[in-house]
Amino acid sequence: MNVRDQILGRMYVVLTGLAVLAFIILGQLVWLQVNQGEDLREAGLRQAQSQELLPPKRGDIVDAAERALVVNSPKYDLALDPTVPGFEAQKDDFLRRLAELTGTSGTQLHRRIERRTSKQFVRLVNLTPEQRTEIASWNVPGVLLEERFQRRYVYGKTAAHVLGHVDVDGIGRAGLELEYDEYLQGTPGRRTLLRDRRGYRRVDAASIDIPPKDGQMLVLTIDLIRQTIMEEELAAGVAEARAKRGSAIAVDPHTGAILAMANVPTFDPNVPLNAPVYAWRNSAVTDRLEPGSSFKLIGASAALETGITSMDRLVDTGVGELVLVGRTLNDTHSHGEISFSEVISLSSNVGMALTAQQMSEDQLYRYARNYGFGQKTWIDLPGEVAGLLKRVNRWSRTTKVSLIIGYEIDVTPLQMVMAYAALANGGLLRQPYVVSERRDVTGEEVLWRAADDPARTDSIRRVLEPETVRTLLPALINVVQEGTAQQAQTEEFTIAGKTGTARKVINGRYSNRYRATFVGFYPAEDPQVAMIVVLDEPRTSIYGGQVAAPVFKRIAERWIATFAAPTPPAPAPDPPRPLNKLVQQAWAQQGASKRSHAPTRLVSERAQTVRTKDDGPMPSTTLIHPSDIMPDVIGLDARTAWFRLAANGFRVQLSGQGRVVAQSPEPGARVDTKVVLQLQ
Repeated sequence: MNVRDQILGRMYVVLTGLAVLAFIILGQLVWLQVNQGEDLREAGLRQAQSQELLPPKRGDIVDAAERALVVNSPKYDLALDPTVPGFEAQKDDFLRRLAELTGTSGTQLHRRIERRTSKQFVRLVNLTPEQRTEIASWNVPGVLLEERFQRRYVYGKTAAHVLGHVDVDGIGRAGLELEYDEYLQGTPGRRTLLRDRRGYRRVDAASIDIPPKDGQMLVLTIDLIRQTIMEEELAAGVAEARAKRGSAIAVDPHTGAILAMANVPTFDPNVPLNAPVYAWRNSAVTDRLEPGSSFKLIGASAALETGITSMDRLVDTGVGELVLVGRTLNDTHSHGEISFSEVISLSSNVGMALTAQQMSEDQLYRYARNYGFGQKTWIDLPGEVAGLLKRVNRWSRTTKVSLIIGYEIDVTPLQMVMAYAALANGGLLRQPYVVSERRDVTGEEVLWRAADDPARTDSIRRVLEPETVRTLLPALINVVQEGTAQQAQTEEFTIAGKTGTARKVINGRYSNRYRATFVGFYPAEDPQVAMIVVLDEPRTSIYGGQVAAPVFKRIAERWIATFAAPTPPAPAPDPPRPLNKLVQQAWAQQGASKRSHAPTRLVSERAQTVRTKDDGPMPSTTLIHPSDIMPDVIGLDARTAWFRLAANGFRVQLSGQGRVVAQSPEPGARVDTKVVLQLQ
């Protein structure tokens, strides 16, 4: 066989092999199409598809008057998938235009891409809505424009500790944002995107989108105006006293609804990282403190209810110093022999300790526990602590004496104000709360309401009998009128309360640093607000009556305008004689030179109106109507007159200061009208 035939033979073999191979490939393709075509098409579609989460709108938070406190602002992010075909060719031009549009350094953009932690994803910059629209028109492969919501706290620092804040992912990290996160955050939706050969992503029209379910709206019990006033006055009080920090809480004693809650220092939840972490702490519910004399309410009420003492029983406090079970107790002044009522109003440590000696440990512990100490209030805010109330079997020899004056116990400001709220509402301990309603995202449909929830409307327990409350009330009023909290006294209404001054424990030992407290409620005749003010380490004065009480007063006075004006009641029957004529006669007898130019009126906002024939309306508090003969209290000092009438079941309005110069009804009259005393 010649060479030519050999070459042709080999060529035929190769051509035959190629033809056979083509048939084999064709057969394989047919086999794949018939047997695996559907599976391969689905796999290819899956590779081209991606799922995009649709973020829900986080629920807004509004105040009691439905003013927006926390809202959501749209925010756009620009991200990239640099591996998409076609991006590399446009990379330099795209980054140059992006740098010019956003004012970001082009070098920094290149560096972010080069140093990305994910091969297929890197977030570059935040965009405005206008910038997002502009970049979308460039049609650059691999560009991802993401839309999300940014949390915005409309009034900055206002109510920061109550509202809390969220992290960069929109998850609640403090305050209501954390406590109600499951209701606020909503549920993300989902939609399918398709990526073409050039890397562009588009919505898959054939897929079914799952829309996001937006979060719920929270309606608070807090009013923005009252909250702002409290924060302003607390900050001013901390600055004036040169204190380290301060806390204040106001609550509706009848419902437990928190009206305002403030702490100094505070922070801006829009930029929480700009403040030190300790400023995030809601001290009103997380800080434990020894309350000092403000805790004497618990011992006093226990002593009265168990029959150990009465308000007019005399206690010999001597020179104001007493040594009991190895502990020395001192009063700020020497009071001698005083009534138990004065023990409370003058805040006598010696008098309270002597009274405690007649009380069993179990009795004192039971009343402290019933007031809610040593246990959480279960307010709907995170981070609350239970405080510390030792069980009786762990008491030392000094515990009873110490506890009666507010030592060897740790409480929170919230526990303290709720105890006084129980006294203000007639003896019922209630659960405090901040959220009054949960609504859908539109705010139209109410999903939950505190007023319909038995856990909110029912009281926890009865702490005191109403009769004990009525007995204690005059003494707490006298604390403000003539006792240790005179700087809390206001002309607009009667305030009842108690001061507290307590040494701080530092490194396990009592130091020369103090906490000053004033806690009380008003108007005393019909309490609508219970409030506490605590200043930590004040320097101008250590006494609650000097630094905390004035803050309480300023808040209460500025809050007057925030309450709705009461509906005018029907005119009451005329008193036997017009009070103004009685006053004129008394003044004429005592001499015009002693006349007060501006007599103080202690009248609650909810005061009724008593009309006289000659002089028009005169404010008066709502009083009970006993059927006894009106006693003669003219010439007595205000405190003695008050206690004498209170002992007979009267509730009294005082007009002016000093001694009683006139009264209505007159002495000896049948008491079928209200009792009003004019002082001078």
